[in-house]
Amino acid sequence: MQRFEYDENEVKEMIDRVVRRTMNMDFTWGWSCGVAFYGIGKAWEVTGNQEYIDFLVKWVDEYLEIGLPPMMVNACAMGHTLLTLHEATGDSKYLDLAVMKAEYLQKDAIRFEDGVLQHTVSSKNDFPEQAWADTLFMAAYFLLRIGFKLDNKEYIDDALKQFYWHEEYLQDNKTNLFYHAWDNTRKDNLSGIYWARANAWAAYTMAKAFRMLNPFMPMWMQIGDALRDQLSALVRLQSSDHMWHTILDDETSYLETSATAGIAAALTVNGHPLHQKYIAKAYEGILSNIDEDGSVRNVSSGTAVMYTAEDYKLVPKKRVQGWGQGLVLAFLVALLENKN
Repeated sequence: MQRFEYDENEVKEMIDRVVRRTMNMDFTWGWSCGVAFYGIGKAWEVTGNQEYIDFLVKWVDEYLEIGLPPMMVNACAMGHTLLTLHEATGDSKYLDLAVMKAEYLQKDAIRFEDGVLQHTVSSKNDFPEQAWADTLFMAAYFLLRIGFKLDNKEYIDDALKQFYWHEEYLQDNKTNLFYHAWDNTRKDNLSGIYWARANAWAAYTMAKAFRMLNPFMPMWMQIGDALRDQLSALVRLQSSDHMWHTILDDETSYLETSATAGIAAALTVNGHPLHQKYIAKAYEGILSNIDEDGSVRNVSSGTAVMYTAEDYKLVPKKRVQGWGQGLVLAFLVALLENKN
């Protein structure tokens, strides 16, 4: 089967369009910003456009002058940007701050049984003994990246421990899909919904992690198998409109762009030849949701673990969101990174 053929210039133009729209969003130092700027950083890696780095340097430096908010798991997503800025500029202050975030995760972040990072969106105990798929991007993948950058075995081992337990708690052995969250007090997955963006966080970070590991690491096999089975399930749930529904197995729920982009990015990074057709369809669906000004549309708002399926269907998707911009950039960049 032929690989998905696309216009490389079109992809680069789309990247630039989305980046420039993202630059005009007023973020605070948190997870939305972290995902959006991760996308801009990845865009710089494949295009070499210095404007992208200049923007990130100016934004981060201004925030450092104002002062950073208290540490929390979700805001560790900004660690990705700090690693990129250190790579681009060589300035040690960015790496020092990334290390501070990693040390916070190691020593101060709230954990529960088996050392699992509890999902927090503030400096408070937001969701006692709950593990969310979001944490794989915000913290585990960041720890893995900085661990390999610094050759820090403690960071790497902790990152892989998070992948191990999040898979144990969140991936359903029957469907191979990921639940949104796990409640360790209740010992269940709360409403038990296969939320699409949760699956995007899991699939994308596992695909990236798998590429970083080697076959002599037991977690290489663990992550590879989990990803293989999840992607096999996901491609069979892609809608005829080329997207994924916000509740994966509920066709009455709306089609959602950020999840589609994250899943498509995972498929692209993973590179299974029989998945090319699903990537091609996702590309069409995603581009149809990018406005002329680079706004990514039909992205669900920040979503707690909702009580019912109907509640997930009512989560608004009207506004432009940082995670939508960032995940679309992650997908478009993955196309260029994996073109051969």
